[in-house]
Amino acid sequence: MDHRPLGRTGLSVSAIGLGCMGMSEYYGPSDDAVSLGTLDAALDAGINFLDSADMYGWGHNERLLGGFLKGKRDKVVLATKFGNVRGPNGERLGIKGTPEYVRSACEASLQRLGIETIDLYYQHRVDPKTPIEDTVGEMKRLVEEGKVRFLGLSECSVATLKRAHAVHPISAVQTEYSLWTRDPEAEMFSVCEELGVSFVAYSPLGRAFLTGAVTTLDGLADNDFRRNNPRFQGDAFEKNKRLTEALAAFAAARNATSAQIALAWILNKQSNVIPIPGTRRIKYLQENAAATAIRLSPAEISELDALFPASAVAGTRYPEPVMGNLNI
Repeated sequence: MDHRPLGRTGLSVSAIGLGCMGMSEYYGPSDDAVSLGTLDAALDAGINFLDSADMYGWGHNERLLGGFLKGKRDKVVLATKFGNVRGPNGERLGIKGTPEYVRSACEASLQRLGIETIDLYYQHRVDPKTPIEDTVGEMKRLVEEGKVRFLGLSECSVATLKRAHAVHPISAVQTEYSLWTRDPEAEMFSVCEELGVSFVAYSPLGRAFLTGAVTTLDGLADNDFRRNNPRFQGDAFEKNKRLTEALAAFAAARNATSAQIALAWILNKQSNVIPIPGTRRIKYLQENAAATAIRLSPAEISELDALFPASAVAGTRYPEPVMGNLNI
């Protein structure tokens, strides 16, 4: 497994990480025993960068990882997040970044994870009501106290990143990035490179759409959140399917899967980006890990770029009310 530096921390992580959200929520039923087997397989494949959040399963994901980490803590670089507040029954209560909440959220995550220090602690969404200086100021104090090693922001704007970085070095920015979500290319990548910030790409397989596996919504669980995602709806779904067919043809010519090419495109195009595809199955985890061995030529990268211009993708990343929480 190739490795990539995590910001200017001196720490390196596997070139592909593992997003753990689906092990707890959003993609239908999950099985803890199966998830734990996949986590073991991740370490066997050389994947040591695991990504969680306190909101995934409203604590379940962190508790799952807490059990997994026993006896393996030194083998894992663990990232988790705070800021999306949920009630005891999972109800959404908004976004919060006050210093008091930062501290209480961190203490709760540490308890669920059963660890003393979080390697990378993100603000999951920026709280527009709390100055970023106040939020990161408290995150900085957590670093000084040894409860957190490094800091990150998720779905922030370039302006917010710069303000946060002035308070304390930000080691990673996490935002959606894939062949069909290329917004960060406009400005964020160059700013991250300038500041020495790694870019962590979530949903690098387009919530499995880019794999070609989702040809209809009929097979998705009733509570699978993709049923309400604009890119999976009606005419947008049919239009986007044509893009995946072109990707599948490209992948077949390379004797690879669509998922592997989608990941290889990121890895070969952006040296400062660490994709974190999520999966609950060992088969797909191993398939994803093998993408690190694929080398694409500049001409092949340009061909893929041309297949997925922003204008060709139908639908927004999230429903409109959620889009308002991004790029703040």
